[in-house]
Amino acid sequence: MNPDQPVALITGAGRGIGKALALAFADAGHAVAVNYGRSAEAAAEVVGSIVASGGVARAFGADVADPAQVDRLFSDVLAWSDQRLDVLVNNAGITRDALALRLSNEAWDEVLDTNLKGAFLCARSAIKPMMKRRSGCIMNMSSVVGLDGQAGQANYAASKAGLVGLTMALAKELGSRNIRVNAIAPGFIVSDMTETLDQAVRDALLQRLPLSRFGEPAEVADLCVFLATRAPYVTGQVIRVDGGLHL
Repeated sequence: MNPDQPVALITGAGRGIGKALALAFADAGHAVAVNYGRSAEAAAEVVGSIVASGGVARAFGADVADPAQVDRLFSDVLAWSDQRLDVLVNNAGITRDALALRLSNEAWDEVLDTNLKGAFLCARSAIKPMMKRRSGCIMNMSSVVGLDGQAGQANYAASKAGLVGLTMALAKELGSRNIRVNAIAPGFIVSDMTETLDQAVRDALLQRLPLSRFGEPAEVADLCVFLATRAPYVTGQVIRVDGGLHL
């Protein structure tokens, strides 16, 4: 690896927005640490695509909800990158949907542990190498659900709203060290879930969108690359990527 090459760690990078993030940062010249929780095969495919295009990437398995695994993840990534980390995107997330009356304690804890605690654990581990370089960019993948709420997703909404608070606190703590922290709030993005929606449901959702279409994962990824590479005076922001859903 070129010692002057910036390094990006993307959590949950085996599919969807995470995959698009890994490919976009590789295209922008970063060496990419591709984290995965369960699907080593999917992560290997992402790495293979990057390497085939002349980029640098490696897959790193870790459950971000587990503090010991996060410690190992960062130890392994920093050993691979010669202690350099320029970008962290906390993208790993899960859903366990149910109406609040039927939402189990286990489903609450599992979503909050992965989506919110996992982002905190990774951000905390990223701070030290970024402080040493007096430079860095952390992005937390929130959601419009964390801003507006959604019936049947109390746990998910709470976790994504928590990421907004975490973002603001870290932006204030780390700004003096030239480490910027922002949150991204995607709306309806093309995914395995949207592909399986009933046509009537899809039509109803599309009617709510001024742009009349779902977003593409690459459109979220392109914003993150811009924030990391072209926006040195932007921190403490929550940026919607929602096709005008909020209007």
